[in-house]
Amino acid sequence: MHQRFLSLALCLSLACLVGLCIGTLSAQEPVGPMSAGEAPGPQQMSLLEIVEAGGRLMYMLGAMSVLALAFVIFFFMTLRSGQIAPRGLKEELISKMRGRQFEEVRMVCGFRPCPLSAVTLAAVDYAESVPRVETPVLKDIVEGEGARQASLIQGRTQYLLDIAVISPMVGLLGTVLGMLRAFNTVALDLAKVKPMYLAQGVSQALITTAAGLMVGIPAMVFYAYFRGRASRLVAYLETAAIEVLTSLMSREPE
Repeated sequence: MHQRFLSLALCLSLACLVGLCIGTLSAQEPVGPMSAGEAPGPQQMSLLEIVEAGGRLMYMLGAMSVLALAFVIFFFMTLRSGQIAPRGLKEELISKMRGRQFEEVRMVCGFRPCPLSAVTLAAVDYAESVPRVETPVLKDIVEGEGARQASLIQGRTQYLLDIAVISPMVGLLGTVLGMLRAFNTVALDLAKVKPMYLAQGVSQALITTAAGLMVGIPAMVFYAYFRGRASRLVAYLETAAIEVLTSLMSREPE
C-alpha cells in the first residue's frame, strides 16, 4: 500500500514540476508587438535559462526538489491515524481478541495491514504457541513489535532531513565551482578578460546557492512538522496496542 502511495506522490510531484515549467515558459512569451515609441523593459530569465546558468548541479537540485515534494505528499497520505491504527479496526480486533477468535483476527489483520495489525499478530503468535499466556512475556513481545513499528514510522521522515541537509551542500558546491570559473577567467588573461565571462561564473555561484536553500529550507520545515506528527501517531499506536493487549488478557482461559 505504501508503495502505491509513494508512486502516486512521485507522479503528482512530477506533474507539478512540469506545470511549473510550462507556466514559467508561457509567462516569458511576449503578449503583443512593441509600439514604436515604447522602450524595451528589463529582460527576465526563464526557468530553463536559470537552470542552464546554474550548471549541471541544478539538475541534481531539481531531482532533489521532486523527491522532497513526493515525500511531503506521501507523508500527508500515510502519516494519519487511519493508516496507523484505524478506529474501526481497533474495535473489531478488541472484540475478536476477547473471544479468542485468533483465526478471524489473522484474517482481519491480513485484510487491513497497518502497524496495529503487526502488533496484534505478534501477540496472537505468542498466544497460540503457549498453553497459558504469561503477562510479562506478552507485554515484552507487544512492546518489542511496537518499538519496531514506531521506528519505521519515525524513520520515514528522515529522508526529508537528508534532503534538507544535502541540498544546501550541493548549492555550496555550485558556489565554489562558479567562483572558480570566474577567477579562472581572470587568471588566464587579465588583459583580455570579458565581463560577460566573469558574470557567468558569479551568476552560477549565486543561482546554485539560492536553489540549494530553496530546496533545503522547505524540506527542513516539513521535516519538523512530520517529525512531531509521527511522534503523536506513535503515542496513539501505543494506546491502541495496550487496549488490544488488555482485551486478550481479560478472557484468558482457565
